[in-house]
Amino acid sequence: MATLPSSQVRPVGVVGAGLVGLAVARLLTQRGHEVVVFEKEPEVSLHQSGHNSGVVHSGIYYTPGSLKAVLCRRGVTLIQEFCAKHELEYREIGKVIVAHSDAELERLRDLETRAEANGVPGVRWLEPAQLREIEPNVQGLAALHSPTTAIVDYRQIARAMADEITEAGGRVLLGCPVTAITPDPHHGVTVRSGEQQYQLDRLVICAGLQSDTVAGLAGDQPSPAIIAFRGEYYRLRPERAGLVRGLVYPVPDPEYPFLGTHLTPRVDGTVDVGPNAVFAFAREGYRRSDVNLRELGRALAWPGTRRLAREHWRMGLREMRGSLSKRVFTAAAQQYVPDLRPDDLVPAPAGVRAQALDERGQLVDDFRISTVGPVTAVRNAPSPAATSCMAIAEHVVDRLAPTT
Repeated sequence: MATLPSSQVRPVGVVGAGLVGLAVARLLTQRGHEVVVFEKEPEVSLHQSGHNSGVVHSGIYYTPGSLKAVLCRRGVTLIQEFCAKHELEYREIGKVIVAHSDAELERLRDLETRAEANGVPGVRWLEPAQLREIEPNVQGLAALHSPTTAIVDYRQIARAMADEITEAGGRVLLGCPVTAITPDPHHGVTVRSGEQQYQLDRLVICAGLQSDTVAGLAGDQPSPAIIAFRGEYYRLRPERAGLVRGLVYPVPDPEYPFLGTHLTPRVDGTVDVGPNAVFAFAREGYRRSDVNLRELGRALAWPGTRRLAREHWRMGLREMRGSLSKRVFTAAAQQYVPDLRPDDLVPAPAGVRAQALDERGQLVDDFRISTVGPVTAVRNAPSPAATSCMAIAEHVVDRLAPTT
């Protein structure tokens, strides 16, 4: 059994040292708790938290009143304050969401209404001439401009949070995978990692791509299951990075959870183009050649996967074509930046999205948090989870029930 603090007060455990897990652990230390973080990888934010687009979303897309909407707006404030405190770059470069059809114009008006309801500051409608004033190389029938949308380096934010945790006396245990969880409603929870056992007061699971698997160790229900989608990117050659000044996004399809191909400047001066969304053969499958037969078999056996495939197979084929053909991939971005050419693009690192899927084949859109006795599991934290990580931490920690 792992040694307890001298006070014999049992720590609170957190599984996962991505942005959400670190934000939860940091807030717990600020509220006076002894904290131990379990991370299976040799460094923090190695997966989704370190492979995202680096965008601080302003909150335009999300259903008013949903957890996504509320926590995104709160998260923006908290991320901005954290970056200021640690002297990390927080750059408001703005975003345009561009419509190219009558159907998209209608959806863009809906987004304008959502932005107002969610309290997103400064959002305005742009006609084509106004769009060209902001983005001279971008074309569309109309656009929404969000001037406060920002970019950051989330890996730097994760490292700074980990430093705060350790400076406050918390422990971040790297290379420490959790292999067993035994909840006891009256005596906390026991966590096993390797040969060590840890007796904890409570446990918060923020395991991202492995969230359903780790929650299952605590006796949580299997649904929703995590299905992994790889998002592949290209990057503009340095001499072509000036094609855009800020973020350029399409109008999202309400039937599909992914935002589609967009152009994303980063704080290092590069500009990424993408992503697509293709079924990954491993939960941490950042390359086409990455295959985990156990995870693949589990994903294919989940009843929701088959139902999702039957409903969205055309979309899947389209995404696969973009994965296999650079010209097809480029064509998606050329709708917005006509001057873009295939030779302007070079391969960039891919990311993997943990998409929660229920047994009926329904994609879970909002944040999903469940509880099994002293164990709280963040079962679904898709975009804008990076933006919202510190607000998610507030939401989770405020609701932790003390054990008796």
